[in-house]
Amino acid sequence: MVEAVRLADRDGVHGLSMRRLAGALDVGAMSIYHYVASKEELLDAMIDVVFEEIELPPRESDWQTAMRRRAVSARQVLARHPWATGLMESRTTPGPANLRHREAVTACLRRSGFTVPMATHANWLLDSYVYGHALQETTLPFDTAGELADMVEDVYLPQLPPDQFPYLHESAATLAAAGYDPAEEFMFGLDLILSALEPLRTSA
Repeated sequence: MVEAVRLADRDGVHGLSMRRLAGALDVGAMSIYHYVASKEELLDAMIDVVFEEIELPPRESDWQTAMRRRAVSARQVLARHPWATGLMESRTTPGPANLRHREAVTACLRRSGFTVPMATHANWLLDSYVYGHALQETTLPFDTAGELADMVEDVYLPQLPPDQFPYLHESAATLAAAGYDPAEEFMFGLDLILSALEPLRTSA
């Protein structure tokens, strides 16, 4: 599975096939079918590798700290495996790491006083935020705050004449001058969500 994940990291998951995987492993294509019966089963196993890399919410921490650590870890893992973002919730036969992860997250929320419905709401909300942020980050046309500042000066501001787009021009110029880093938005939004969920707990 490690080689399959490596190929998907390099070329994307849509180009992955049993034949390509066999070629990368220098074995016959039919040899792969001794381990997985189909590409769907291969994807199940690959997603399980991804879940294995995500830190479980630590039991010794309060729920917000635990879920924050888990969300930060998930973001980092999905940055390494961007192809996995759209597949994390699609598996109907989840592997053991997938199930361990979901059990640990649910246990963290339930032990912290969330009811079953509210724990479900919290889980959906947090996962949607992490996956959405991971997906958005893969599509940005820059990697660093410095690159963004250069793009603002060279690309964006010329398209934003202040007489037509005064607020967009002001925002772009101000943020670029301040060294704005979009990567910091993840923690801002995550802490906002965790704070909003806190009052929804029942007594633990």
